[in-house]
Amino acid sequence: MTRAERSQAGGMTRVLVAEKIGASGIDLLREHFDVDTAFDTEGFDLDARIGDYDGLLIRSATKVTADVIGKATNLKAIGRAGVGIDNVDVPAATKRGIIVANAPESNVVTAAEHTMALLLALARNVPQAHAALTQGKWERSKWSGTELEGKTLGILGFGRIGQLVAARAKGFGMRIVAFDPFVSAERYRELGVVKADDSDGVYAEADFLTLHLPKTPETEGWLDAEALAKCKDGVRVLNVARGPLIVDEDLIAALDSGKVGGAALDVFRSEPLTESPLFGRPNVIVTPHLGASTAEATDRAGYQAAEQVVAALTGGAVTTAVNVPAIKAEDLEVLGPYVPLAAHLGRLAMALAEGSSVDRIEVELLGRIAGRDTRPLTTATLLGVLHGRTEEDVNAVNAPAVAEERGIEIVETKNASARDFENLVRVTVVAGDVRERVVGTTFGRLNRPHLLEAWGQRFDVQLDEHLAVFRYADRPGMIGRIGTAFGEAGVNIVSAAVGRQADDASADHEAVMVVTTDGAVPGDVVDGVVASDGFTGGRAITL
Repeated sequence: MTRAERSQAGGMTRVLVAEKIGASGIDLLREHFDVDTAFDTEGFDLDARIGDYDGLLIRSATKVTADVIGKATNLKAIGRAGVGIDNVDVPAATKRGIIVANAPESNVVTAAEHTMALLLALARNVPQAHAALTQGKWERSKWSGTELEGKTLGILGFGRIGQLVAARAKGFGMRIVAFDPFVSAERYRELGVVKADDSDGVYAEADFLTLHLPKTPETEGWLDAEALAKCKDGVRVLNVARGPLIVDEDLIAALDSGKVGGAALDVFRSEPLTESPLFGRPNVIVTPHLGASTAEATDRAGYQAAEQVVAALTGGAVTTAVNVPAIKAEDLEVLGPYVPLAAHLGRLAMALAEGSSVDRIEVELLGRIAGRDTRPLTTATLLGVLHGRTEEDVNAVNAPAVAEERGIEIVETKNASARDFENLVRVTVVAGDVRERVVGTTFGRLNRPHLLEAWGQRFDVQLDEHLAVFRYADRPGMIGRIGTAFGEAGVNIVSAAVGRQADDASADHEAVMVVTTDGAVPGDVVDGVVASDGFTGGRAITL
């Protein structure tokens, strides 16, 4: 009888480690299960063998497609030793009831430490001096550097990695100024970091500027010529986050002019990259995407993924699962239509509170939905709030932990009564003394989401993917000006609704208008409307 046959006959749980990970992770698995290692088995056929295993641990090379999952008749858990899960068909796994978990915290220390390595190298010209000396040049005066003590480090993006960088930089006596509207003011105070009101506040003070932003359509090209012009002369720039955050041509021009005194780059717009106008410059340091590359990070990723597989197969708590936790079918039937509504309201509330430092998210659930297991609704709201605004990937399982790290309190309340409606979802973003509330529900057999309140005014408009919200003095002609501006810009309005003080409308009162459109509303169109007489606010939002 083969080992596999003995294991199956005894009912022993079997786990396959498809790719090489640290020994500590494999040892942990072997404490609990019968473990096979495909990476040291020549010609291992995953498709043919996957049906033998209850658990699977992979890195980035193994592709767990829907076809592979279809053959995985016994599979209950997939562990990914790393952050990304692009090589796993998560929907297919979820449909089969297979837990998929990753190791999201495995490389944060490594990335923070690499940022510090580049910061020190940039300040003291270490690579340049090393290269000169090995070429037989003794150039002490040429490569004289600057001290970090007393200098200001500007951090754009103050999530887990940004906060670790701040703690380490403070050890060098640096003053830290950071901007991230999705971190509470209390968290800045706890860490002894100055909270800038916006990115311009960081540019104005930073001697060194480090980026720790996520890559989204909004952040791509964040550090461009306009941003660099707001920086102090001679600022030094670091990027260990995402290559597309910087406009390379603008950085080169700023290096040439002396506006930027130096740059240290670990990531690039396209990778791998071996030739670039940035390479070979005496004031530019580059590394080939080493931010997550240490033996410890690799070992940690394997061990954390192994922990999750053990938990999944032994009935423990899987804390980094990326697919949604199961809820009762009867609850999901009632709550299902409200999950996308809650996510939309979360994104909308954050857009209307843009520029604020978030302290608390309040989710109020009213009506018959309040009698259900409403965790999916609160989680969906939080995912909407955090969408595209954190460096780390956020999913239905880790969203509460990400919010907690940023000092954002989540408060859920329920009430079985919903005046005038069968069910209501209210989402409020609290930032100091500022409260921005949005309210919505669903209508009809198709459960179409409707927005009922925003910016303090009530109305009723069906939510579509693209919309714009305006606040203005309640007087004749204002609605027409919005329509004219949109028409001139070629933006087609699908629907519109206005909220106002119905009994006493005058120039002393404000109204709010929501318009939905069949395409994204350009920001300059909204800015143009808001800049005209009588308008006090406007936002373009894509849900």
